[in-house]
Amino acid sequence: MLFSPLSIGPLSISNRVVISPMCQYSADDGCMNDWHLQHAMQMAMSGAGMFVFEATAVERRGRITHNCVGLYSDQNENAMRRVLNAALSVATNDLKFAIQLGHAGRKASHNVPWLGGRALSKAQDAWLTSAPSSIPFTQDSPLPEELDKDEMQQIIKNFVSATKRAVRLGFSAIEFHGAHGYLIHEFISPISNKRKDEYGGKLDNRMKFPLEILTEVRKVVPQHIALGMRITGTDWREDGLSVKDAQRVAQILEENGLDYLCISSGGITTGLNIPVGPGYQVYLAAAVKETVSIPVRAVGLITSPTQANDIIVKGDADMVALARAFLSNPRWVWDASIDLQHTIKVPQQYERAYTIQK
Repeated sequence: MLFSPLSIGPLSISNRVVISPMCQYSADDGCMNDWHLQHAMQMAMSGAGMFVFEATAVERRGRITHNCVGLYSDQNENAMRRVLNAALSVATNDLKFAIQLGHAGRKASHNVPWLGGRALSKAQDAWLTSAPSSIPFTQDSPLPEELDKDEMQQIIKNFVSATKRAVRLGFSAIEFHGAHGYLIHEFISPISNKRKDEYGGKLDNRMKFPLEILTEVRKVVPQHIALGMRITGTDWREDGLSVKDAQRVAQILEENGLDYLCISSGGITTGLNIPVGPGYQVYLAAAVKETVSIPVRAVGLITSPTQANDIIVKGDADMVALARAFLSNPRWVWDASIDLQHTIKVPQQYERAYTIQK
């Protein structure tokens, strides 16, 4: 089942393995460089069904760090074109390329993980962050400004502009980051959204801004490109989003034209008691899948071929996304195909290193 094809709206992928979007924290003012070139070309030969380019900011202040990728300028677009075209030139197994667009909201202006990941200081060229409500991410984080309606409209325009750039670049799918405590998730979650206007309060109100983004973006996405979103399955707090909330969010997004969903969790705040372990988020994808008809993707410590295949066989999700497994082994799908006795296409230059004993 892991190697069976799947239709995602207008798109078809050759198997159910997706390379999850993984921040590399290595860009130059939003521009991809040689590091991204080698990373994308490795993943292009992986044998996966889809490769999602890392979280990409729709505006400069929407980056998590100074080194995050963006798609807010011609320079960003040209740098990404170089990387995507190179990856396309070596891609195998009919790999489809997607991009994840987002805005970091109050989690912007931080340092890269290997330098501690803390909020930037003035000396480190910190910038003013924005959020649904003026509530800092942590006690040590700066106070974000509460977005007014004009600023929200500008962010919508920036999402549309970045989407147009992604369409020009030739991605087969575009997904939006609505999880991990970033701006879209911040609006949906009652933990970070304490607004008193029509964008706050009950869940339908908190969904208003994300839906405004989706509505405007949908207008510029051609019919042949799939549109998806990563959402949270739970905030892991009683006063946050629950599994039932995730089911409702998923239904609303399907009703408004999304072609697929990826279900993750957490990230809205620190100090959460998350039972991290193999496949710890799969049950969230399974719960969402019960309530929608569009494909659902599971993610979170999915590492072995048997584990990944079982998720599909049991019907818990339609596809699986792996991140760290691919950082460790860019040929993970090759090994999985051998374990599961299913031949895939690999580069001719490497065929002598790939054999399946049937």
